[in-house]
Amino acid sequence: MAAMRYTAILCALIAVGCTDAGSSSGGNTGGTLVISVGGDPGVLVPALVQSVQTAEVVDMIYDRLADVGDSLNILNDQGFTPRLADRWTWSADSLSIAFHLNPNAKWHDGLPVRSNDVRFTLASTKDSTLGSPAASVISNIDSVSTPDSATAVFWFHARSPQQFFDATYQLPIVPEHIWKTIPPSAWRASDAGRHPIGSGRYRFVRWVPRAVVEVAADTDNYRGRPKLNRVIWAISSDFQTAVTRFLSGEADFFEQLRPENLAEIPKHPELRTRPYKVLAYSFAQFNLRDPANHDRPHRLFGNRELRRALTMATDRAAIVRSLYDTLAVQALGPTLHVYPTTDPNLPQIPYDPARARQILDSLGWRMGPDSVRVRNGAPLRFTLSIPGTSQVRVRTAVLLQEQWRQVGVKVDVENLEFPALMEKDTRRTFDMVLGQWNTQPSPGAVLGSWGIQASRAKSGNNFGSYENPAFDANVDSALASFDPAERKAHFTKAYETIIQDAPAIWIAEPLAIAGYHSRLQLATLRPDAWWAHIPDWWIPADKRIPRDNAPSALPGGVASPTASSTAQPAGQKSP
Repeated sequence: MAAMRYTAILCALIAVGCTDAGSSSGGNTGGTLVISVGGDPGVLVPALVQSVQTAEVVDMIYDRLADVGDSLNILNDQGFTPRLADRWTWSADSLSIAFHLNPNAKWHDGLPVRSNDVRFTLASTKDSTLGSPAASVISNIDSVSTPDSATAVFWFHARSPQQFFDATYQLPIVPEHIWKTIPPSAWRASDAGRHPIGSGRYRFVRWVPRAVVEVAADTDNYRGRPKLNRVIWAISSDFQTAVTRFLSGEADFFEQLRPENLAEIPKHPELRTRPYKVLAYSFAQFNLRDPANHDRPHRLFGNRELRRALTMATDRAAIVRSLYDTLAVQALGPTLHVYPTTDPNLPQIPYDPARARQILDSLGWRMGPDSVRVRNGAPLRFTLSIPGTSQVRVRTAVLLQEQWRQVGVKVDVENLEFPALMEKDTRRTFDMVLGQWNTQPSPGAVLGSWGIQASRAKSGNNFGSYENPAFDANVDSALASFDPAERKAHFTKAYETIIQDAPAIWIAEPLAIAGYHSRLQLATLRPDAWWAHIPDWWIPADKRIPRDNAPSALPGGVASPTASSTAQPAGQKSP
């Protein structure tokens, strides 16, 4: 009965005639992609993206000046593909890049994309009252000038191998005419953040919190019409419901099947799997500041030696084997094996529970009668917050709880829905949290999650508030270097610093396995953003099912709206 209710609700939300088949179009154009996800996106503003769910939607609606190619080569401009900019020119001293905008590029309300939009995007992203997580990784960009409406010139403080990457990958362009009257401090709660207008190949249709997000093809887009008519994210509150929707046929795509799900796939002959690489690592993050008063250190985790002791008490290799089998490798730190700047032999804090006990003893934490350590009458006890939508993290928490119990530490596991966990993260009101960063092609993105500016910014992604100037300085030096060996040496020093400081316990680098319906014709699943090529996915006309032919919720089906007939989405933003 529960499955029938889920089917009825989803059919109603995506306006599917669930009993009548047929084909509304031929060839490779048409069809609906339904993606099953385990949580709502955040506010749909490019500069405020802090979750994968949000990035998936935002990247369909907005465009960059240029996009990194599938090779993920971030050095200079080789491999980048024109987007809003149809060409660009470097200055003789390489301290500026002039981007010429495609004259056919338009916002979804019909107005042209102009250079003032590019200038506004940079200025707003750097505005401290907005608190963009991207601000900490674009500090080398000084400003944008606009010699004419079709030319945006980026000016840099210094030459670096990643200048072009910083100006493009980090800055999806937003329309000034939509946002200029809204103070940046109010963007997160604004109506415009729930009804976005972009220039990408899909236009926003609606967002029903905890239920569905829908985008529709921009049929006269300057880059060409995407092949699928609609993309829909079917939102579940927990991982198992999201998987069930995929296995039952209510959804077409599930981005990351777990090992225990793979045995179910052969029972459904219409389903397929595809392994793909992801730029991701999982970790258990300590909050170094008091959750109730961020001006004070955390009562436990403000102590570096206690963090190191808990790391020594953690058998990371056993956790990876138990949870992932061969579908992950042990993480090295806040980096990835695939980066050429990563030394695979980075020194680690060893698994050594005996030494962990000695350190805890030396810190004054003595074993109590109930096998929980006590100091000054207070137990060595804290809360580990996890997303209930991730079975891997639920099981990770159980293993950590047991491993730390053996050295006299009491852990309470707090199981939260993903939006509630994100709110706890961003407000920094946790003791410890299990997370996963899906990071960028540049190893410099580490500053956005572990650097000082990201710790102090209003909406920075350094939720644990780790700060070490030596770490930041070495990353900065690495990013400024054009010499590969020197670049790697600086990154190695940075990683050695943060690993020994132990602001987190880095656990695994997973290999992702996507599940999809066989009627879908997929393009490349890019490691940094598997969704990057969704506009090029297609469904053959003779393989379409009823929901493929349902019209969009936009007025007039999937035709592009005029400036006076934009879509009226439903629902409110979830935190």
